[in-house]
Amino acid sequence: MLKPALPGPLLHHPGALRATHRAWRTEQARTHAGLPESDPATTLVVGHWAYLGSGYSPGAALLAADVWHRKELQRQFAAEEGC
Repeated sequence: MLKPALPGPLLHHPGALRATHRAWRTEQARTHAGLPESDPATTLVVGHWAYLGSGYSPGAALLAADVWHRKELQRQFAAEEGC
């Protein structure tokens, strides 16, 4: 599906252009997912949950370990140098 043409004045307002694009992408995602039309008077409840596990993923665990290590080095430096 082609994107709708935007009127000229919107091209001069980046915020309006972003909002228009965001609304268009949201509508495309809603249509692709098969969700009903959005209605501000109702609430969409998703009733399907899938348990994926607990704790960090391997990549997140690596990042957390790196952050902990850097903080530990900062603590040691502060303790030794008195900074």
